[in-house]
Amino acid sequence: MPASAASKAPVDTVSTVKYTAGERREALAYWTPARIKAVGKSVDLGPTGPKSRPWRGATMKTVGRLFFVNADGDDSWCTATAVRSGNRSVVMTAGHCVRRPASPVNTYIDLVFVPGYHKGAQPYGAFPVRAAMTPRTWSEDAVNDVAALAVDPDAKGCRLTDVVGGQTVDFHHRVGGRTVAFGYPATRPQRGEELLHCTGTAVRAPSDEQSVPCDMGGGSSGGPWLTDFDAATGQGVLVSVNSHGDGMTGGTHMFGPVLGDVAKQVYGRAERG
Repeated sequence: MPASAASKAPVDTVSTVKYTAGERREALAYWTPARIKAVGKSVDLGPTGPKSRPWRGATMKTVGRLFFVNADGDDSWCTATAVRSGNRSVVMTAGHCVRRPASPVNTYIDLVFVPGYHKGAQPYGAFPVRAAMTPRTWSEDAVNDVAALAVDPDAKGCRLTDVVGGQTVDFHHRVGGRTVAFGYPATRPQRGEELLHCTGTAVRAPSDEQSVPCDMGGGSSGGPWLTDFDAATGQGVLVSVNSHGDGMTGGTHMFGPVLGDVAKQVYGRAERG
């Protein structure tokens, strides 16, 4: 058989970015309280919309801000969630929170997850990201906006979900039902300092997405969509993440990916990362 006819190895469905131990130390040192405060003040996306409300239920230990430096060299943040996993170290967020879509070389640096962030407080510490995984379709074609991260233990050597717990993930949830979306948007007066939420019924949308009534802006990207949510415990089932709204300002709906097999593979890679 000619060499050209030999069977080829299957294309990896997951794109991975790894960070060295030195880079992770630098990330922790980079995100000082002063820098975190400054990045919130650097963005103003207008007034918080009527559908976005401050969370006043049980402390959401699992949800926090994900800080990073984007491909343009700008400080920024998204929202992310600690989830249950075998390595007790996996965080779910949006693909565009870790790399630029359809541009494989434009990945982000200095990624640090701060669960339970609230008005400058970091009650559960900070966890540097050691590896970030997205679908290859996101890095190459801007399709399927989801990511899973593997994070280091905290300064005391404790793994993430041993500290804050984790949400369950359902990768094959049927779209529909009451859904609560969380995020740290850059709208005022909160400017990323306070966790907001929207509640509504998820419906299927085009391009393998789903939507919920929600007007949270940038900064909320990557935040969890939780079904079967118990406000008294802060626990639910993660079925999607905030990807984008239906307008730069004045939007009324938030869109997120329908998860599925590829998202599960991304999660599985982070679980082994």
